[in-house]
Amino acid sequence: MHLLSLIVSLLTAVNVAWGLGSSCSAAMTGGTAAPGDPYWMQNIQHQGTSPYNSDPSSYQVYRNVKDFGAVGDGVTDDTAAINAAISSGTRCGDGCASSTTAPALVFFPSGTYLISSPIISYYYTEMVGDARNMPMLLASSSFSGAAVIDADPYTAYGQWYVNQNNFFRSIRNLVIDLTQTPATANSIAIHWQVSQATSLVNVVVDMSTASDTNHLGINMENGSGGFMSDLIFNGGKTGISVGNQQFTVRNITVNNAQTGIAANWNWGWTFQGVTINNCQVGMQIATGGTTSANQAVGGEVIIDAQVYNTPTFIKTTTAQRTSFAGGIVLSNIQLNNVPVAVADPDGTVLAGGTTTIQQWAQGNVYTGTSATPHYQQASLTPPYKPSSLLDSTGRIFGRSRPQYADYAVSQFQSVKSMGAKGDGVTDDTAAIQATFDQYAGCKIIYFDAGTYYVTNTIQIPADTIVVGEVWSVIMGGGSVFSNGAAPVPVVQVGAHGSSGILEISDIVFSTRGPAPGAIIIEWNVGQTTQGSAGAWDTHVRTGGFDGSNLLYATCANTTATYAACEAAYLDVHITSGASAYLENFWMWTADHDLDTPGNGQLDIYNGRGLLSESANGPVWLIGTASEHHTMYQYNIANSQNFYGGLMQTETAYYQPNPAATAPFQPSGLYWDPQSYVSGKGWSLYVQNSSNILVFGAGFYSFFNAYDPSCQGTSTCNAQIVDVVSSSPVSIYGLATVATTYQLSVNSNAVVAASNDHSGFADYMTAWTSS
Repeated sequence: MHLLSLIVSLLTAVNVAWGLGSSCSAAMTGGTAAPGDPYWMQNIQHQGTSPYNSDPSSYQVYRNVKDFGAVGDGVTDDTAAINAAISSGTRCGDGCASSTTAPALVFFPSGTYLISSPIISYYYTEMVGDARNMPMLLASSSFSGAAVIDADPYTAYGQWYVNQNNFFRSIRNLVIDLTQTPATANSIAIHWQVSQATSLVNVVVDMSTASDTNHLGINMENGSGGFMSDLIFNGGKTGISVGNQQFTVRNITVNNAQTGIAANWNWGWTFQGVTINNCQVGMQIATGGTTSANQAVGGEVIIDAQVYNTPTFIKTTTAQRTSFAGGIVLSNIQLNNVPVAVADPDGTVLAGGTTTIQQWAQGNVYTGTSATPHYQQASLTPPYKPSSLLDSTGRIFGRSRPQYADYAVSQFQSVKSMGAKGDGVTDDTAAIQATFDQYAGCKIIYFDAGTYYVTNTIQIPADTIVVGEVWSVIMGGGSVFSNGAAPVPVVQVGAHGSSGILEISDIVFSTRGPAPGAIIIEWNVGQTTQGSAGAWDTHVRTGGFDGSNLLYATCANTTATYAACEAAYLDVHITSGASAYLENFWMWTADHDLDTPGNGQLDIYNGRGLLSESANGPVWLIGTASEHHTMYQYNIANSQNFYGGLMQTETAYYQPNPAATAPFQPSGLYWDPQSYVSGKGWSLYVQNSSNILVFGAGFYSFFNAYDPSCQGTSTCNAQIVDVVSSSPVSIYGLATVATTYQLSVNSNAVVAASNDHSGFADYMTAWTSS
């Protein structure tokens, strides 16, 4: 017995050293699914619940469309069955502005599903196909309706949802085929009128290639997004036709369309990784807007594009040879048999050929502390791009959301099967920690849908994979998180000094308020291979939803008190030894109530957004947003090798009543800014840092203590970005709203928004520290 105990102790010690859980015999090195197995999501035990639903015991989170009568044989009309799978139960549809209490994971097994009218995607819905053998939605020859998938249907009185609040929805792993519909029909694959915490991932759209085709892949009229990646569009009149306040698109391919991308309006937009093959026009950009009344494209940032056999890469709708009305930034654009790189109605602006455009800009360019804009349609000196931020081909690194298509169900460990309840009431701390302690490194840790209340720090070791189900919620609360003078992490991602694989997807991190001492995520893990430490489709949401204790009844903007409505100390802290790849990551302090009828406005006090202290990086923030925090939305301190694009923020609506930093005390330990102009938190504060790259940002101040009248005079905020003792720093495509100065250096205002009007927002095309 003594010898056996010694052996067990030695094995446990080895597992700890390797980051393996105590019940692991070996590290998980890859998937073990057999070639004919379906995707793990289909057969895993479905234990997800929605504890705040009106009928939680019977509400069904996971829905397989075949369980609702879909056949998937390409002959049977499956429209009604799929819509039944989506709408079953008390869901948030027409007449419901928002709800977090009726989530649905709608799964499509492999097959071909004939569709004759729109599939309506309800609020808080994930539509997911088999990632091993992607299913097809085949529009019938008689298809009628707005789109094969409609995320915001039009009605006689308007639309189902408010477009800029159309949150929490995802579509993954689907092929949509329009080729059976007449070429001349105005057939659309996806109507995607959405906002933050939304994604399209791994979607293929096939359309007619006839000369008279009217097919369209994505129709997006407006919204406040948003993120999409890994998209392929074949044929059609237009691959995607888009307008939105801001958006990030990574890894999009358009083949054989007449127009690849039609950009109709925005405040700012980032395309990272674009491939255009055999189109007539790669990208048509609507320019010429300088006021809200004639809003067009505020600006486009396009990086790492490859364009083949296309007569014109970019065509603008107006000639802006001498005056600014729509910014364009091109970085690392490879042209192959593309005669014209940029054209306007007056002819060629930039010649093409077979060549590489290192860096080029249309718009106002600034350098250092000079307040004088230089308008140009010309090349720029490319910024220094650290090799740690680039892939092997010299492009900004990107990593698609891991979906574990080759993994078997037996390689997952459910936290509910380990005793966690996810009911929003039970303290699940011990059960969750036991799951990590026993199975980290040899199982994928699966959080079935639910709300997991924890009262102490959850430690996630390096070499751990975490997967949620329709944004499973991990919520910290209780006395441990109550002391703002001694903040404590709710979740610790890796121990200090650790490195390895750490992947998180489909999780919402939060607090049960008040929690003034909560650091919601402390991110310590460093990468061992590029991008090995990351999070996808994962968000931090504080207040404004059932279970948070920070609802309209307690925290209405007219009655909120500091003591009752302090949500957190800091959302995300990337510590000095860490690396992080965060993609589609929204840090939202609620400005309105998602679950109370009327969606009343809230005053929720959350001290800080994201603090990155990564000394060596690399850190990638791709399609991220941080909104309504008191002191700052993003703070980059003592860091290097940082990339962000697109980054989006809003200042707290209640400021300057109270003014930042109230009700929190600034801390030198957490590198809080020293000054707050106009009593507003900073959108981006860069201090003592180097090799900082921003390709696309939208930073907005809409109000003075809820009064919007300051918008017309750009006086809702005096300064919004500050670069302090930092170089080199390069910022391309900065859109701001209602801010007098777009950028400051060492707290001294430099770039005046009055030079950069580009519609409702102002657009600084480029600024470099030197």
